[in-house]
Amino acid sequence: MGRIAKETIDELTNRLDAVAVVGDYVKLEKKSGRWWGRCPFHNEKTPSFTVDPDRKTYYCFGCHEGGSVINFVMEMDKLSFPETVRLLAKRFGVPIIQDDSGVPVNTSEIDRKKDDLGELYRRVAGSFSYILTETQEGKAALDYVRGRGVSDELIHRFRLGYATADPFWLYQFLIEKGYSAPFLAESGLFTKANPRRALFSGRLIFPIADRQGRIAAFGGRILAGDGPKYLNSPESLIYKKRDTLFALDLAMNEIRNKKEVIVTEGYMDVIALHEAGICNAVAPLGTAFTIEQARLLARWADRIKLLFDNDAAGQAAAVKAILTCRSAAAQAFVIKPSDLAEFKDPADILKDRGAGYLQEFVKNSILDFEYLLAENRRSPDDSDAMRKAKAVASLFPFLDLIGSEVEREAYFGRIAEAFGTGTQSVLYDYKVWQNGGYSVQKTEAVVRRSINMTDELFPLTAAAVNCEANPYLFAKLRSAIPIEEFTDIYAKELYVTLEECNRAGNMSFEALINGVVTGELKQFVVEKAATREFSEKPEHIVADSIIKLKAKNLMRKRNELVLKMRSAKNNGASVEDLMHEKMFIDAELQNLKGVNR
Repeated sequence: MGRIAKETIDELTNRLDAVAVVGDYVKLEKKSGRWWGRCPFHNEKTPSFTVDPDRKTYYCFGCHEGGSVINFVMEMDKLSFPETVRLLAKRFGVPIIQDDSGVPVNTSEIDRKKDDLGELYRRVAGSFSYILTETQEGKAALDYVRGRGVSDELIHRFRLGYATADPFWLYQFLIEKGYSAPFLAESGLFTKANPRRALFSGRLIFPIADRQGRIAAFGGRILAGDGPKYLNSPESLIYKKRDTLFALDLAMNEIRNKKEVIVTEGYMDVIALHEAGICNAVAPLGTAFTIEQARLLARWADRIKLLFDNDAAGQAAAVKAILTCRSAAAQAFVIKPSDLAEFKDPADILKDRGAGYLQEFVKNSILDFEYLLAENRRSPDDSDAMRKAKAVASLFPFLDLIGSEVEREAYFGRIAEAFGTGTQSVLYDYKVWQNGGYSVQKTEAVVRRSINMTDELFPLTAAAVNCEANPYLFAKLRSAIPIEEFTDIYAKELYVTLEECNRAGNMSFEALINGVVTGELKQFVVEKAATREFSEKPEHIVADSIIKLKAKNLMRKRNELVLKMRSAKNNGASVEDLMHEKMFIDAELQNLKGVNR
């Protein structure tokens, strides 16, 4: 398959609505002519993430991440450049043209497989739903769901289903529908040991969708017989467990509106909360809550509330989830499992006490640190110094993930107060613990090499950030000063990138940013475009810089000539030619002074 043609990318760039695209991931507000939001790449309370709808770029003044809208979607959805172009082209009605041919591009093999898998899962989900709601075989599963307090409306909204007890029925059904055996063998719907045997049989089915609501996998709960209680689809081209959350597609709007999300342990917990009108609830998928999931939720939610089962496993899961949130630079709140009292989980509350009680229950939560402190404070015997020290040390992995020294210092004081010891003692033990090593993942730090604004980089930056509005700035610069005159490595790279864009006849800011190889230079240019410090009279900046750089280069050459003349005189050689060259340079310098006036 050929590359996507330049005209397709140009047309897409022209049609892109940067605010609409980024707004699908980040809540944006317009202030002082700009669109602002909380950065999806790091945790922040004050918005420092901005979108430029004219240049169609984004930039964060906090972590310095930035680039084009296409780059943004690539980063957020972990897609390749062609995949992102196809996704956005479909949204904005841009036909995909193959490079140099003018012929529409055929979908890639991977894209076709993804589409085919998605369509297969959609159809299978429809069959499972029909079996649950319309057949005698699904009646026992339907009665179970209704008995847990789930209405028919929620059964439909979550597209619940039932996989028939016959493990070979699905294969025969799909073969008769025209699906090939090799395709079904790779679909994730059948076991590896026997490609005709369905992975799910005799189970209540929970379809798992992506953020757009497209079914990508299934979870199945056994209702009778032997086997694991829950079973999940294997990962595939369209399903990655670590990046997916159950019911996120249904909860997204409520999460954005409330800026709050409730993370529970399982499918039925989520459904129970939604049944009670608490529609900002989601759950991980058969694995512990992951840092990828925490980062995903932190894009839209200021508060991540954890609600896990009232047992030892649930409490351990809560502690792990707290550390995961802090590793993702997100703050968590805990709806204490111990407050569930006689109830094991939200589904039990819904069944026995009703929606109103569950609504009031989830309103009460405590800060993650307060939860950890309470859980560890109540466990040791105050008279047992060793147990007290161990309880205090159990809080150190949490402290190690705190990004703010001020916040961490405040927690040292709270721990000392709670355990009846001195703050310095807690601090000392913490330092000893740190030196002994640990396995908890630290909060990721933003590492960025600084770029100094040199005399050479100054006019090239002005030409770069205005390349689309005024492509002649670089043409003027390159005609006045060849690349050989530049010594700054970043200036040279920017010069080469602008030259490549110029030769390709594409001086768009999108093309420029995509052409810059060095990450810190790309961030530097996007930052300067975001600040708009080069928006006022950029032609004057370039013109003045050309004079300054010419003078600087002439002075360098003059100084080199003076040294050569001294060396020649000392060796008794003629300096006549060197004198003529020096006189020429002096005249050029004088002319530049006149221009500068």
